[in-house]
Amino acid sequence: MNCATMLVHIDDSLCSDSRVDFAVELARKHNAHLIGLYIVCQDLLRPMFWPDESLDLATNEKQAAQRLARARDYFTEAARRAGIASEWRAPPGPAVETAILHARHADLLIYGQRDQADPAAYIARNFPDDVLLESGRPMILLPYAGNTERFAGTVLIAWDGGPAAARAVADALPFLRLANFVEIAVVEQHNHETVATGMELAAYLERHRVRAGVLTLPRVSGVSTGATLLNALTDTHSDLLVLGAYGHARVREIVLGGVTRTMLESMTTPVFMSH
Repeated sequence: MNCATMLVHIDDSLCSDSRVDFAVELARKHNAHLIGLYIVCQDLLRPMFWPDESLDLATNEKQAAQRLARARDYFTEAARRAGIASEWRAPPGPAVETAILHARHADLLIYGQRDQADPAAYIARNFPDDVLLESGRPMILLPYAGNTERFAGTVLIAWDGGPAAARAVADALPFLRLANFVEIAVVEQHNHETVATGMELAAYLERHRVRAGVLTLPRVSGVSTGATLLNALTDTHSDLLVLGAYGHARVREIVLGGVTRTMLESMTTPVFMSH
């Protein structure tokens, strides 16, 4: 994957500034053009006004404009200090559809996990899940809780030999090449076919100048694969998980696989996902 253009989602949430800081530093390291995409909640199911907003429509619109200006100034100043090429976008339109459209013109997306305790972190239902599954672009999802100062020094690859995992590994190669340690995590199955493909993946990565070990994780009764991977992230002190995102469309609803859903809900480490 060529990281010439990165896109970071910006909103009014408490984690937005730290997400911008992360994206700016990542763009600087990879000499990438960074797009700041400001999209906030437009879902009619949410309360029309936040607790700190006026009920007067004109005042409310002014407050929204002030929040946008503050987010724009923070992004442009952070990019200026880092000396990177950047552009600010605050397009109108439905949140999910607009985000997907702009995502398709970037090489890498940087989004944040939703914080249930922060109302401003809610953008739309199934966001950013829909953006990941419908844009065709890889995404780094940052946790709202946890440290993102260390990133991709120690990487854990969740490997099952399937197409989504293979796509994620190929897309993550620019980060895997820079990592100090890479482990391929394979959860034991009743047969040993997946473990064998873990060794084959290690050989593939070696040809891409990435040295990786294979970590076989025993399957424990009553413990899900997602929980097993979360435990492995802690045990290996990994600061990035590479994961294939599984999902399919049901009418207008995206249903994600169990492992992907566990990570989206319980992650404390940045996750690199492709679909």
